[in-house]
Amino acid sequence: MILERPWARWALLKNPIDLTGDQSTTLRQIKKSGGALWRAYQLKEALRSVFAGDLDPTDTNAMLDRWCSKAQRSRIPEFVTASRTIRKHRDGINAAIDRELSNGRQEGLNNKVRLIIRRAYGFHSAEAALATVMLACGPVNLELPYHTPATHM
Repeated sequence: MILERPWARWALLKNPIDLTGDQSTTLRQIKKSGGALWRAYQLKEALRSVFAGDLDPTDTNAMLDRWCSKAQRSRIPEFVTASRTIRKHRDGINAAIDRELSNGRQEGLNNKVRLIIRRAYGFHSAEAALATVMLACGPVNLELPYHTPATHM
């Protein structure tokens, strides 16, 4: 079976352009065998292309609508659930697409702070841990795209 190979999982998870020769061969075999696994891979790649960031908001919204329809028809339970979740949170997704916002920077900062706090285990006080966080992260000034510089009169 194809998935018994240790690299088959990575062939499905990696970007297609980053695949090794063996992973490309495995992916071709998965395509040849078809079935739910290939449909799931196609849906995953289609959703990745929707959020690649190289389309204007109108095209992105249209592609997302098509993706939700395909996912619903796929009868793969995980993708049906994902489609319902996307439709449920569509207003927020559209706002993020229109304003080109992502919470990636905040998630990265949160991850960094959690790592520092874990390393700070055994510090004598919470102030020492906070000082370590401030030393590593410093003050963060985020400039959002819809903010305009304040004008002084």
